[in-house]
Amino acid sequence: MNKQLAVGVVFGGRSGEHEVSLRSAATILSALDPEKYHAIPIGITRSGVWVAGPAATEMLSLGGAPPGQVGGQGGPVELLPPARVLASLSSVLGELDVVIPVLHGTYGEDGTIQGLLEMLGIPYVGCGVLASAAGMDKIVMKQLFRQSGLPVVEFRWFTSQDWAVQGDALQMDILRQLGLPVFVKPANLGSSVGITRVDDPADFATAVALAAQYDRRIIVEKGYDVREIEVSVLGNEQPEASVPGEIISGAAFYDYADKYSPHSQSQLVIPAPLAPEQTEQVRHLAVRAFQAIDGAGLARVDFFLLRQTNTLVVNEINTMPGFTRISMYPKLWEASGWSLPAVLDRLIDLAFARHAEKSRLACGLPLETSAGQP
Repeated sequence: MNKQLAVGVVFGGRSGEHEVSLRSAATILSALDPEKYHAIPIGITRSGVWVAGPAATEMLSLGGAPPGQVGGQGGPVELLPPARVLASLSSVLGELDVVIPVLHGTYGEDGTIQGLLEMLGIPYVGCGVLASAAGMDKIVMKQLFRQSGLPVVEFRWFTSQDWAVQGDALQMDILRQLGLPVFVKPANLGSSVGITRVDDPADFATAVALAAQYDRRIIVEKGYDVREIEVSVLGNEQPEASVPGEIISGAAFYDYADKYSPHSQSQLVIPAPLAPEQTEQVRHLAVRAFQAIDGAGLARVDFFLLRQTNTLVVNEINTMPGFTRISMYPKLWEASGWSLPAVLDRLIDLAFARHAEKSRLACGLPLETSAGQP
């Protein structure tokens, strides 16, 4: 009998998507085959402490934020001194074979934990440092997509300092270019946290203030009359795309509450009702978007189908999509013939394959000749 692999499932974290991460982790832990894997839940508290064992299980059972804190928007948390964080980290990771970092948003999905795991030499599921950072940053992401020849929505961006110095003039210039409505977003975050749809110029400054709570860089995207299409991607060098799905929002846009509230009126239509050529096009574009950021393991690529012109544009890529019971990523693969346990098996295999490939590289050190001379 083969030895069980020790799989660390890391969840929680300091981002505004703490609660979503817990829900995703619970789904993954229940889907890992116990005959193949010894699943080890590892939680990161809002203050950055790493916990395992009963403390991690308690985190999952209690859920995320206290009542009333939607998406973890309850203000700043008290951070621990680095020495205490490192002590909690070293006591938790132990002898893991592979890690599934189910962290959404900043301090996890943005390349930070990926860099840590690279330094520790631990194989992990999902995109590497570069792709995770690029996929988290909506500005860099769209710039890379443009450079790769992918169609994207029209957008502008600026910093909080830019806004403080030239707010009124900046607003006028942006709205003159993009028109209304627009979507004002923090450059780094997910699950629609910190996003506002602006239909009236009088609301623009308030939207900027909200976005600026989450990032110093703000992106403003032109609003379109669209259908929202999503595709799941799986693989490393030769990624595959799932069947596409469509989200029919029950709100003005697909915001945090519409995604995760038990009273949400949104609908997930799988497969998306598209013409055969559109289905092939959106799957092809999903793979190209994945490759544009040097993706690995998994991602979900979100598209807009513009109703007026019936054309597709890439909205964004999510390098650690949700795995909750209502999340599109596993649902799209299920519709494509892959169960969640099978997807997790494949992701773990891909993690080991990429780790083995990196281990064969010279890591920037000079290679020695057979005589031992550089």
